Amino acid sequence: MPIFEYVCRECNHRFELLIQGSAEAACPQCKTSKIDKQFSAFGVGATTNWASSAGPGACGSCGDPRGPGACSMN
Repeated sequence: MPIFEYVCRECNHRFELLIQGSAEAACPQCKTSKIDKQFSAFGVGATTNWASSAGPGACGSCGDPRGPGACSMN
């Protein structure tokens, strides 16, 4: 079940919803269904040093064991 981010066109409230199946999304503040789905870059900037918290990998950034330049992080 995906979590989507929305902005309400009526009250400009920003919110996230867990959508199940064919459920219709509505603003939890004003209850309107006039909402816009937002582009979501989940996980980016959510925590600091997440890659280094598990210890440095082979290339020092993502931990790909194939070494520097092996993944798309480089």
